[in-house]
Formats: sequence, structure tokens, C-alpha cells
Amino acid sequence: MRTILKIIAAPFILALILAVAVLSFLSCVAGAVCVVACVGLSLLAILCLLAGQTTGCIAMFVLAFLVSPFGLPALGGWLVERLYGVKYAAMDFMAS
Repeated sequence: MRTILKIIAAPFILALILAVAVLSFLSCVAGAVCVVACVGLSLLAILCLLAGQTTGCIAMFVLAFLVSPFGLPALGGWLVERLYGVKYAAMDFMAS
């Protein structure tokens, strides 16, 4: 019975391996793009502050935090790490 489950799980594990590789690459690329966007948004927030628009300044700083390495890229990295864990658990199941 266990052999049948391994045969059924093999295509899903292969798809998981490919998905983890692609998502890991996209996470790295998105992290680099977000750093550039964070700098731009921070500069816009400072300009809004100098212009006297405090609401726009606060909104820009919140957006800058979300695209900074502490915001959405950190969440994406955490999700990719969890997928790595699932991948290794599935591979251990196949090896047992």
C-alpha cells in the first residue's frame, strides 16, 4: 500500500520541486526590485513632508515599509522556506 502512495505522490513531488525553485528565484528578483522601490517611495515621502502633506507622507512611509526588506519580501521569503520544508518532508516520504 505504501508503494502505491509513493507512485501516486511522485508527480506531485516533482511539481513541488519545480514550484519551489521558480518561487525561490522570483522571490530573489522581487526582493531586489522592492529595495529600489523602497528608496523611491522614501524619497517621495520626504518630498510630501516638505510640501506639508502629512497624510500623503504617512501613506508613502507605510508603502515604503511594506516594500522594504522587512515587509512583503520577508513574508515571501518565509513562505518559500515553508515550501522548502514541505518539499523535504515529501522527499523523505519518498526515500523511506
